Amino acid sequence: MSEQRDTTEPFPIQRRGTVDAMRMAGRRSVVHGLVEFDVTEARRRIHDREEQTGEELSFTAFLVHCLARALEDHRHINAYRDWRGRIIQFDDVDVMVLIEVELDGNRIGVPHVIRAANRRSLQSIHDEIRTVQADPDDRQQPGLAPLAFRLPGPVRRLFFRLPQWFPRRWKRIGGTVAVSSVGMFGTGGGWGITPTNYTLQLTVGGIGQKPGVVNGDIEPREYLSLTATFDHDVVDGAPATRFVQRLKELVEEPETL
Repeated sequence: MSEQRDTTEPFPIQRRGTVDAMRMAGRRSVVHGLVEFDVTEARRRIHDREEQTGEELSFTAFLVHCLARALEDHRHINAYRDWRGRIIQFDDVDVMVLIEVELDGNRIGVPHVIRAANRRSLQSIHDEIRTVQADPDDRQQPGLAPLAFRLPGPVRRLFFRLPQWFPRRWKRIGGTVAVSSVGMFGTGGGWGITPTNYTLQLTVGGIGQKPGVVNGDIEPREYLSLTATFDHDVVDGAPATRFVQRLKELVEEPETL
């Protein structure tokens, strides 16, 4: 019988923020929409671009760009409800993304806010993501963030009440919408459902191949599983559906590529 070698490691201090965020997000009234987008054409154009330029375009950057454009047409979703019951709507779409980087020999996702994505080009968003991947310490983050992780849990968790207490301050720290991923680097379809402190969060699942109908013919297509999570206190079902439809159009008909 082989000898078992169990190990004990300290809990990463950076993970405390994730634990706090999930605990506070569980108190919000959210609804989830599980959708599939046909990304065959988008992925083909990204592949063609890579062959022509030698640079791989970030699929996250493409989704962020489409998200920002969709919110330009549905600005009422780019908003928070404060503790006085008012809806605070923002002009700039500041997108918080989790970018996979290597720190201390481990691959982890670090939060980074892409500012005013609705006024940015796809290339500039791509360049910013690549810059953070190359140098995680260069990303935008509050100067006292490392110290905040060392505070007692009840005190740390007060931070995630900022969207309701001070929406504009939360925007400066965490943005207005979020994009997270559970399957960006895997294969096969599948959705992820997570609580969120944002009025809108997109959770990117897997990409799977299945038959699709194109011009009356059946052919293999690639479908992205995507979960759109909304704060139901701010967004009703019908506006949320119209937003998702607009996002679907932008992703499936990738003019920016």
